[in-house]
Amino acid sequence: MIRMLIAKLVLLTLLVMAAPMAAQAQTEQQTLVDRATLTVQEMLGPKDADDARALLRRAKGVMVCPQIFKAGFILGGQGGSCVMSGHAAKGWTAPAFYGLGSGSIGLQIGIQDAQIVFIILTEKGLQALLDSQFKFGADASIAVATVGIGVQGSTTAALQADIVAFSTARGLYAGVTLDGSHIGTKSDWNQIYYGRPIAAQQLVISSEGQNPGADPLREMLGRFSGG
Repeated sequence: MIRMLIAKLVLLTLLVMAAPMAAQAQTEQQTLVDRATLTVQEMLGPKDADDARALLRRAKGVMVCPQIFKAGFILGGQGGSCVMSGHAAKGWTAPAFYGLGSGSIGLQIGIQDAQIVFIILTEKGLQALLDSQFKFGADASIAVATVGIGVQGSTTAALQADIVAFSTARGLYAGVTLDGSHIGTKSDWNQIYYGRPIAAQQLVISSEGQNPGADPLREMLGRFSGG
């Protein structure tokens, strides 16, 4: 009897300790979704973002990276978290979570803070990003065009692209370089945010995930894609 009581107390203690950790993880993910919503508004809302909105209307999906941090002094690297949503018949899907990172060695010095919106225009591009690991520049069959938001003629530049990356950047580095960067799924984040194990394909392709916290992002994407 005493052993059973002790076991119950231990289990209760573990549950109490786990609850704040789960809430913290949920908050961390929701913060990323909220920042992605603001990034979409900031980058696609201005009048000079007509080309980006035109591409979004025919997109298969979109990946939003609210903050990609890059720094280097001889040894360099960049990284950040992203969310990806699919363009379904009934609107935009709830997002899947991804991480973007890279490392480099070379003569470099500086610091940069960038926002990137990847507009995915083809099924081939969508499937490439849905893979557990995708490296920019490694697959010659995937065409990625990187342009600054508001750059006139970007629609023309993207006609043959599978993925168009619109970016804004602050810092000493000139522009945003994606070659060598890799994108990977964050399955643990998906599980915590949706309350069950769920793959990126189930979210982006099958629209299976639901979380009210993602509704503002879906609505913002719908607003700028005419849906």
